[in-house]
Amino acid sequence: MISLSSGGNIQSYHPYYADEDFFDRNLESGTVRGRNGERNLHVTEDFMVGLQSGMEEEVGDAAGIIMYRAGFEWALQDMKDFEPRFEAEFGGRTKMGEANILLALETWWWPLNSEGWGSWRVDFTQRKNGLIYADVFDSAVAKSLGNIGKPVCHFYAGQLAGVFTYFSKHDLSGIEIQCYAMGEDFCKFLIGSQKRVDAASFWVQEGANADEVIMNLQKK
Repeated sequence: MISLSSGGNIQSYHPYYADEDFFDRNLESGTVRGRNGERNLHVTEDFMVGLQSGMEEEVGDAAGIIMYRAGFEWALQDMKDFEPRFEAEFGGRTKMGEANILLALETWWWPLNSEGWGSWRVDFTQRKNGLIYADVFDSAVAKSLGNIGKPVCHFYAGQLAGVFTYFSKHDLSGIEIQCYAMGEDFCKFLIGSQKRVDAASFWVQEGANADEVIMNLQKK
């Protein structure tokens, strides 16, 4: 079960992992809120499957684009809400733009992990070359859909592109180059310029695996 959440006004922000610690369930009102005060909705894997299949039935291949844009726009707004929470967490002494980026990113992701969106790791080793890689384990989308032989985590790709666009203050794009729904152990995303992402998209469509895509990008 995962939780879809919307923004809220928060007094404090902490990395709670335990379900009983992270969620505040009000049985009288029938609402669930996270530790940040945001409203949450618990959904089943059937909901995730229905959302994906329903979208594809309505708009075909454009479903991926719609989910990507939804993830991108959600991430931009979420980061706007998160920045003051992050700074309040450290007593206003540390601006997010001055903090260690990995600390800021992990603080941002902790609630998502608690809400069922999976864990992650970020690879900045190619950052000087304009490339960021992110691995997501137990993607809520891919785990729900199972092995269907194609990348399905378009929302995550847009979400990651939005987050790093916010941090870098440059327009960045994202693409999934490896997916659990393709029989892989985890999902891998590439974030970079639109030109780099377009190149990666071409190689993915040609059947290249993640290692081959990365190798080709490093040659350019």
